[in-house]
Amino acid sequence: MKFQDKVVVVTGGAKGIGKCIGEMFQKEGAHVCIIDTEKNDYFQGDVGSQDILEQFHQKVIQDYGHIDYMIHNAKPLFKGVDECSYDEFQYAMSVGVTAPFYLTQLFKDDFKEGGCIVNISSSRDRMSQPQSESYSAAKGGIRALTHSLAISLAGKVRVNSISPGWIQTESDPTIYQGSDMTQHPVKRIGKVEDIGHMVLFLCSDEASFITGENICIDGGMTKLMIYHGEHGWQYHK
Repeated sequence: MKFQDKVVVVTGGAKGIGKCIGEMFQKEGAHVCIIDTEKNDYFQGDVGSQDILEQFHQKVIQDYGHIDYMIHNAKPLFKGVDECSYDEFQYAMSVGVTAPFYLTQLFKDDFKEGGCIVNISSSRDRMSQPQSESYSAAKGGIRALTHSLAISLAGKVRVNSISPGWIQTESDPTIYQGSDMTQHPVKRIGKVEDIGHMVLFLCSDEASFITGENICIDGGMTKLMIYHGEHGWQYHK
């Protein structure tokens, strides 16, 4: 029970990677405070709203008086330059960048000694497919926010980020085979536990010398150089 009675905030914790992170902390004895637009056992609300973030902060402090770890995992809108409106892009930034900043600002004096923040970015913070601008920009923003906060909160809270690649969640029942698997250097699709284990490590005492870092967990996908005719890749214009 490595995290016995620790208090953990997880945004976007009702499903997928966030749900896994919360459950892994709970198994280690932690109290998990989730905020998500979907129904959950703690707090239902939209992190894109300033009022909601303030209400959530108030509830957590009323319930526990402090926090130990904060995991920013809420997923921003995924739309591209051809379809994403001004308001939609602004909303993506609100969920993906402004909310992590503002929640950190609200909670920064409530962390106990040894506090840690883990921001969930994406391998899309360094590479893109067409029509992914709102999501990629938000993930790039939270990656940069990570090292900035690490310096501003130095000596009080460590701040790191994780950039997941292709991670299969419970909402995708597909059995992936063939090239979906083999295009990854590790020859498989990622699991939510792959991210959860790293989050718990970064929050642990074993990681006490790590801050301001980004760790890409993508099965090696961003490390493989792609050339036409190599490794089975063929370019079609």
